[in-house]
Amino acid sequence: MKLTLKIWRQKNADTKGKLVDYQIDGIEGDMSFLEMLDVLNEQLINKGEEPVAFDHDCREGICGTCSLYINGEAHGPDRLITTCQLHMRMFNDGDTIHIEPFRATAFPVIKDLVVDRTSFDRIQHAGGFISVNTSGNTIDANAIPVNKHDADTAFESATCIGCGACVASCVNSSAMLFVGAKVSQFALLPQGKIEATERVLNMVKQMDEEGFGNCTNTGACEVECPKGISLENIARLNREYLAASLKG
Repeated sequence: MKLTLKIWRQKNADTKGKLVDYQIDGIEGDMSFLEMLDVLNEQLINKGEEPVAFDHDCREGICGTCSLYINGEAHGPDRLITTCQLHMRMFNDGDTIHIEPFRATAFPVIKDLVVDRTSFDRIQHAGGFISVNTSGNTIDANAIPVNKHDADTAFESATCIGCGACVASCVNSSAMLFVGAKVSQFALLPQGKIEATERVLNMVKQMDEEGFGNCTNTGACEVECPKGISLENIARLNREYLAASLKG
């Protein structure tokens, strides 16, 4: 397969970037998208040129590190997958592929296709945790009865990998789906109810401080999410925030 790649190249956060054209040949349909970029970088290195910087880690669809904006879609044209799970058989011989970093004020570009997503970490630090008594008088988690529907829904929310596809696909660069998922996974369980009020207020406050936009319910975030996180999490976030605001 022969392809034309239009890749965003940017030296650092302080320099202006641009799309650069690359021709690549010999790509097989069974290659992953990241393996294709590996082939490109090997060719660039052999020619004495600087390789394209892009994020990756597990390459198993678990960590969400490999976030790329491909032909105008977060993680590319397939659904319920991360970029590392995208295979080149989704493209045709002779295609032109546009590859860019996730675009959001809260995700500044570090270099080329790599963005700084530590804003998500700061939101997590603001309230994405529970306090556990480790004094020796702890209660086994399995001893606390939890409604199965609540447990299943909390688990579904917890599958969010924090890749940022929801932000990249939103016209407002909103992080509401991410924050909603993180609030939901605790709000539905008894272990998370003790700090529920403080959690949602702190996480939403941090989200706003990071510069993320608000949700206008276009639904693009759910469509592009590699884990299929439901918009119901945003509705639950709004309910939790309203209840906490009234208490405060």
